[in-house]
Amino acid sequence: MAAALDITDLRFRYPNTTADVVRIDRFTLASGEQALLTAASGEGKSTLLQLVAGLMDPGHGFIRVDGTDVHGLHGAKRDLFRGTKIGMIFQTFNLLQGFTAAEIVMMALKFSPVPKGEHRARAVELLSTTGLDTPDREVTQLSVGQQQRVAVARAAATSPVLVLADEPTASLDPETGEAAMDLIQETCRSIGAALVCTSHDPAMASRFERRESLGALRGETASQGA
Repeated sequence: MAAALDITDLRFRYPNTTADVVRIDRFTLASGEQALLTAASGEGKSTLLQLVAGLMDPGHGFIRVDGTDVHGLHGAKRDLFRGTKIGMIFQTFNLLQGFTAAEIVMMALKFSPVPKGEHRARAVELLSTTGLDTPDREVTQLSVGQQQRVAVARAAATSPVLVLADEPTASLDPETGEAAMDLIQETCRSIGAALVCTSHDPAMASRFERRESLGALRGETASQGA
């Protein structure tokens, strides 16, 4: 079985700079495995996740998701692969204003094998699973915690191989953040998805058996085990 995520000899730097923002010799995540990547703000966590998702291209190296070279795909093929295989949970949720919770999840289902006529029922079911029972409410009318639930349901919609969570609790209070992480981790387990979560919050460490710092992946420090 192919690894959920396999990164080899990855290098990325922004134009007109001389230092690599991301430098990883090797990182592999097994199917269903959950890992926490830590680093201070501005040290490349979000950039790495954008590279993994194929939203940015590396200067060197390979990123394979479920055995497929993400950057060997181009245009619509890459978009389709991302929409099918990778779920994404952003720090600011990135929920489209003017749409209901169900409509947002239904947009993600366009990349799934679920027949179009079943999209609404599936979206409502996913939202209910996350604890949201107001699928027809416009997202700006939802609380921050409820918006997080919509974001999780959207990420899980296509039963992806890999879920990327970028500082998912940064905009939440501690209690809501704990509930959000419970939801994210439990949802990934229920659909069999691997999870890469980035954070600079030390309190997150106890949630993950596997913890890595970006510095360790650069060879600067030792990685942290369970």
